[in-house]
Amino acid sequence: MIVLKRKQNIWLALLLLVLASNFMLYHSGLGSSILPLKTNGVVMGSLFDFVVVMPVLYMLYKGKFSLKQAILLAAFGCIAARFIIPMEHLQPFVAVTWAGFAVEGTVILLEIVLVATLVRYLPSILKDVRESSLPDLFSFSKALEKHAPKHPVIQMICADLLVLYYSFASWRRKEPQGLTLHKQSSYIAFQLMIIHGIAIETIGIHWWLHEKSMILSIVLLIFNLYSVIFFIADMQAIRLNPVYVTEDTLYLSLGLMKRTEVRFAHIAEMVEDKGQLEGKLSKDTIDFIARDFGEAYPQFILKMKEPVEVTFMLGIKKHYNQVAIKADQVQEFRQMLEKGMSKHF
Repeated sequence: MIVLKRKQNIWLALLLLVLASNFMLYHSGLGSSILPLKTNGVVMGSLFDFVVVMPVLYMLYKGKFSLKQAILLAAFGCIAARFIIPMEHLQPFVAVTWAGFAVEGTVILLEIVLVATLVRYLPSILKDVRESSLPDLFSFSKALEKHAPKHPVIQMICADLLVLYYSFASWRRKEPQGLTLHKQSSYIAFQLMIIHGIAIETIGIHWWLHEKSMILSIVLLIFNLYSVIFFIADMQAIRLNPVYVTEDTLYLSLGLMKRTEVRFAHIAEMVEDKGQLEGKLSKDTIDFIARDFGEAYPQFILKMKEPVEVTFMLGIKKHYNQVAIKADQVQEFRQMLEKGMSKHF
């Protein structure tokens, strides 16, 4: 497994190479010039790439293998082949692509059942959020774990609900008072630059791609629109969720990207040595450092007695032994940490 992780970039590069070569084969002048008159053999090779090779490369890249994932990826490959391989070449094998649609359709039906389950529990979840004193990012996730089934689809849907809420329904809320992590950085400027870049890319590439493949251009347009909505939501989330502190817990979040709960009783040491702070962070360190145009270093590294759980986008959870933090109000943040830690020594 360690070897696979070291080679994960190679697997991703091979995956993109296989995908790009198949696309160029059917949608470029060079590809058209090398296609034989009878394309059945070439199409069979492409289908093998989509159904077998690319799913295997993807699982090697992720380092996770399961029969369920292999079936879903193969079905998705069938659907992708349907849109990339022109119908005049794919016609003898069209039944294979319909099999992919059937599998994905079954999965979608199961997901609809899960969505209906979420709708059933949603009033209870929202009630708990309104009654909680915690920031919405934390109270929502706690209410979700309490009421809704623990399923990846549920996690993804709820992550999208947070995106929609912060991007469209949070603009009348006033920014709460408290310690912050982003105001003395270029985090908001970075987000605006990304949104600006996506807008330019959408206008330029969308129209070029529309002439090549209408389906791909529409997919790209939807993806870009969602990306813009997400970055707007992320800016709102970081603005409306400052650092929150209780007697025994520190609640840290950096927009929608990541969040964690640090218990003061679990902090073994607070590091402020400049050499360590400006050195390279270890792999078991999670950083809550807002992006900046210049080099940004943490002001504190909290070494934990036991790993902290960090929640990323789409509900993905990982554990870390150290937490690196860069705060806007350094003195106030230090005093808060010292006060919280002193109660548990």
